[in-house]
Order: sequence, then C-alpha cells, then structure tokens
Amino acid sequence: MKVIVCGAGQVGSNIARHLALENNDVTVVDQSPDLIRRISDTLDVNGIVGHASLPDVLERAGLADADLLIAVTYSDEVNMVACQVAHSLFAAPTKIARVRQQGYLEPVWANLFSRDHMPIDFIISPEMEVARAVSRRLRVPGAFEMIPLVDDKVKLLGVRCEDDCPLVHTPLRQLTQLFPDLNIVIVGLTRENNAIIPTSDDQMLPGDEVYFVVDSDQIGRAMAAFGHEETEARRLLIFGGGNIGLFLAQEIEREHEWVKTKIIESERERAELIAGLLNKTMVLQGDVLDPDILEEANVSATETVVAVTNDDETNILASLLAKRYGSQRAITLINKNTYEPLISSLGIDVVVSPRNITVSTILQHVRRGRIHSVHTLREGFGELIEAEALETSDLVGKPLREVNLPSGVILGAIVRDGAMICPTGSTVVQAKDRVVLFASADSIRKVEKMFSVQLEYF
Repeated sequence: MKVIVCGAGQVGSNIARHLALENNDVTVVDQSPDLIRRISDTLDVNGIVGHASLPDVLERAGLADADLLIAVTYSDEVNMVACQVAHSLFAAPTKIARVRQQGYLEPVWANLFSRDHMPIDFIISPEMEVARAVSRRLRVPGAFEMIPLVDDKVKLLGVRCEDDCPLVHTPLRQLTQLFPDLNIVIVGLTRENNAIIPTSDDQMLPGDEVYFVVDSDQIGRAMAAFGHEETEARRLLIFGGGNIGLFLAQEIEREHEWVKTKIIESERERAELIAGLLNKTMVLQGDVLDPDILEEANVSATETVVAVTNDDETNILASLLAKRYGSQRAITLINKNTYEPLISSLGIDVVVSPRNITVSTILQHVRRGRIHSVHTLREGFGELIEAEALETSDLVGKPLREVNLPSGVILGAIVRDGAMICPTGSTVVQAKDRVVLFASADSIRKVEKMFSVQLEYF
C-alpha cells in the first residue's frame, strides 16, 4: 500500500514507523528539513521537504498513485486543504485528517466535510479521543488500561501485579483450573519495561503489568482475582482546563452525574470560559502545583486526580503532589515516551499517551480486511485487533490446535451470538465470529491476511 503522511511530528513519525515496519511504501512530507532528515535516517521511508497542502509538493510525494493520505501536521487548515487537494486534483481514494479546533467539529457544521464540500473520509480529534480514553479508565479503578471491544461484550484490561496479588508465581495454564468459570485470557506482559508475549508456562511476578481480555460481565471477579477491589471514584479533580479537561468534565456530567468534579485551570480567561460551559463542575483558577490551591480543592479527600495540562513535567509533579497529600489514584497525561520507564517507580497509577491513542485511532482506518478496531498497547509492543472471521480465512472451520497461527499472535476471545468464548485448542472458529487477538509488531501483516480476501483490499 502506498501512503503519504503529511507532518513529521510525533504522531506523523509514529504512523510512518508503524506502516514502514509492515513494508508499506511510505512518503512523509514536512516543512522542516531537520525533521525530514531525522525521519529519513531512522526509518525506511521517503522524505519530502515542502508545504503539505501545495499541489506540486503532493505531486512530488507521489499522491497521484497513492492509496491513502494521512494529514497530521500541526495546522488544522493545512490538513483540511491537503485532503481537498488530494480529492480534487489526485482522486486519492482515502483521506484522513487530524482536526484539533473544535469550532470545525460542532455537529451543526458536520456537512462541511461531506464529499460535495471538503471531502475527508475520517477526522481524528486527539483531544476528544484522549478524554474518552481517560473516561474509560475511570470506570475500572485499579486498571491502568481499559478498552471496550465487540460492542462492549468484552474488555481489554491492564493491571499491575502488586506483591499481594494472589496470582503471582502461578503458571498461566493453571488459571483455568483455579477459576473455571472466569472467561479471561492473558495476552501480554511487561516486566521491567520489556514486553513479553506469554506462553502457558510463564508466571506473573510482582511488578509485572498484565494485559488480559475478559467478559464484560465478569470484570469485578477478574479484578478481585488480581487483588484489586477499588471502588469507582465519586470525587474527581482535573488539573488543566484545556480541551481535554473540558471534554472530560462534560462527559462526566453527562455519563456519571453522581461524580463530584473540580477543575484547576491556571489562566483566568480560560477558567471563566469553561465555568460558563459546565453545569455542575466547580472551576478553580490557580497553579496546580500551589499547595494552597490543592488544599482549597480538597485534594486529600479526592479519590482520583487527572492531570491533563499541556506540560508533561507539570502533570507528573502535580500527580505526585496530589498523592502525597492523600489522593488515592493519579491518571497522568504524558506526551514524551522518555518518561515511561520512570512512571511505575514514581507511583503514578495510570499513564495516558495522546500519541498512542491518536496512532491507534488512525491505524484502525488503515488496516485492511474485516478489521473493526485496532489499539496500540505500548510503544513497539504490538496491537490488539478486533476482526470478523471470514469463510475464506484459514482460522475458520477447524480446531484451533490445527490452525497454524503466526508466532506472536494470541487469541484473546471469540464472540458468537453476543457471548464470549474463551479460545482453547478444541475451539472451532465459525464464519462471522468476532475474534479479539493480540499481535506483535512483526506479525500484524500476517494477521491482516487472515482476515482479508483479495477483493477487500483498497
């Protein structure tokens, strides 16, 4: 597949890296010679220096015979015009744009992006995606990751094993014997920042981060099995009243009306603006690192703080201060992956990566075949994929023990007629089953082929 990526920032370079690793023909366009030089030196991609919405620059990039344009520059307007040029002058089949400014995304203006006006096939709003991701994590306290799958019939949870976790030092194959009625499959582990694709002989150790797929009706039991029985927060404090903080507060008001929410925002004008947009959320104006402001916000009685300012260091320090003053849990937005190895030792409970969330959202529009959703779990680890099994797939019609699954692939769940089935060697996948699986980075292309027929490639 030939892909043009406009923008060589964090999101653009990550998308390019994902696609290049899967042997796609990728060209990256950016105005910065330094960014293009860096991405050309480190990735197997073509680099073009130029303005990403100019027709001659896009022509040099090879848009005339490209399958896909992904516009993720820092400018919404450049992204939108690049998609318009791709449609009007080059008849590009699929166009994806990142749009941050919410004024463009109001439902009343939805017709703006129709094929008759500014034809963009998929619009990604990072702030809204991040706010939704934080909201999901709030629903399962004790989990650092929560992804709903197959119309919310199953969920992927990420849990940290503490010293008192009842399941540590137990071979994974024994979990079915210990919990015969619990529909749970462990699909990944990280230990000391190393990713592990587990086998039935592996054991979980204290400090491990464990990813597992579970029946949505059994989340409470699954979390209890890992020693987590925290209750959902009823008092929430948000650090930062930018778009993410505002969207999160609006979602909490809409979906969790029993939660008492406060926001601390440093800029007076912004604080006044969001106070007018929110109905029940208290907005305080001040510095999130000021002990007096934290005391005024009653941080010691707050179960969960969510740090979503636009500065990583402020988010980390504010989270640590809040926990020191008595808050039980901290959810922290961090853009730079250089901090990731430090997080668990610092005591931050949940890290939210806008880059990973945006990349995951874009990838599910890039994947081929009957793939319904894609989620990047960790940098360079792999992807959680939800797909529909086709009659033509090698996966269908025989026991799984006879299926030659690619190495690095673990089946997490099969959903048939709304019910989750835990895959075993004797399980037979049927056509139209929804299959949830984890695929390591180097096996993703093979998974695509398992769920594709030739006519469905775009």
